[in-house]
Amino acid sequence: MKNSDKILSMLTGQKTAIRRNKILAGGVARLKLFLVTTVTGSALLILSLLYHLFIKPHTTTGFAWGTAYLTELLIFILLEFILFWSGIIRVYTTSVQLGIKWRIIGIACGFIPFVHIWALCRIIAITSREAAFEKEKYLLDQVRAESRICETKYPLLLVHGVFFRDFRFFNYWGRIPYALKQNGAVVYYGSQQSAASVASCGQELAERIRSIVQETGCGKVNIIAHSKGGLDSRYAISACGVSSCVASLTTINTPHRGCIFADYLLDKIPAKVQKSVARKYNTALKKFGDSNPDFLSAVQDLTASACAHRNEKLPDCPDVYYQSVGSQMNRASSGRFPLNMAYPLVRHFDGANDGLVSLESACWGEHFTQLATPEGRGISHGDMIDLNRENIPGFDMREFYVNLVADLKNRGF
Repeated sequence: MKNSDKILSMLTGQKTAIRRNKILAGGVARLKLFLVTTVTGSALLILSLLYHLFIKPHTTTGFAWGTAYLTELLIFILLEFILFWSGIIRVYTTSVQLGIKWRIIGIACGFIPFVHIWALCRIIAITSREAAFEKEKYLLDQVRAESRICETKYPLLLVHGVFFRDFRFFNYWGRIPYALKQNGAVVYYGSQQSAASVASCGQELAERIRSIVQETGCGKVNIIAHSKGGLDSRYAISACGVSSCVASLTTINTPHRGCIFADYLLDKIPAKVQKSVARKYNTALKKFGDSNPDFLSAVQDLTASACAHRNEKLPDCPDVYYQSVGSQMNRASSGRFPLNMAYPLVRHFDGANDGLVSLESACWGEHFTQLATPEGRGISHGDMIDLNRENIPGFDMREFYVNLVADLKNRGF
């Protein structure tokens, strides 16, 4: 992509984000106004009714007063109807943090007296925080735009994990690439198969790295790899001859020492069942773009025993800077399915974890960053790639990656 095309794409994306947030903020303002005017207007109409019925019932004729009151009531209902729907439509169509859960709750509670007020207050609170947060991020990016703190010497190569692909319309990395590009980064994607052995994916990544270096003349790349992508990247560097094309490798929640619970499951689940599940997954994965998916090989390469054997045979390259990141959930309910179910199992075998990978297993290289929140939900395996596009209380995922890449730049990479 030419520089002019990149700039145009970034500006277009920025304008879209700004416009979306303005619509969201406008919707929140309308809902707040609706809530205030509904409560105060209803109270005034009730007081007016009581006044004419009991305090001064003979000041006007019953028919004339009733007609005037009914007209006021209809006008009030019409205006509140317009105000509410203009706000709720804006919020429902632009909010990311509202999610499916609160959209459904809002609809379900909409016809239940008093409960609908509670639901509306929750919706307003969630979307109001989102609008304020996104506005702050926009202003921050505007202030530091000229600094281009993520403009590294070598471009970034984002490498996905197992069972996912880099799709054009659904980015594996959520809002992270956009945040990096806003601050000057050049981003490429690994695009290896979603379910294959570490060796197979590593070879694909090696070819991808060579093609990027050859086509762009960039010399090297900085790899940021999530989950199994970190194992694939290490294999590409150490076993496929591309170490001279890699400046740094940053692994995110990668099971470098494997998952003991994976060994346990594979030992307990009958081989016949494993093969049956593998066939179904392989069939589905082919439809999503994998040319030769191998579900069982991908899973087996994540076991503690397989990782221990591979670690002995694949020493790190001394010319590449290795660092790692690991996060942890605070409780099972912190993650969405299937992380909420896997968390207690992984904790039993491996200790503190993100729902799949333990902190001990994620630690690799010269520097390790442990991410956690002192209270609340914690940070899951999926959160680390902004899978659900959720703003985590106490932790800004996009800003973390911006600072991560800024550090790579400061290190000369």
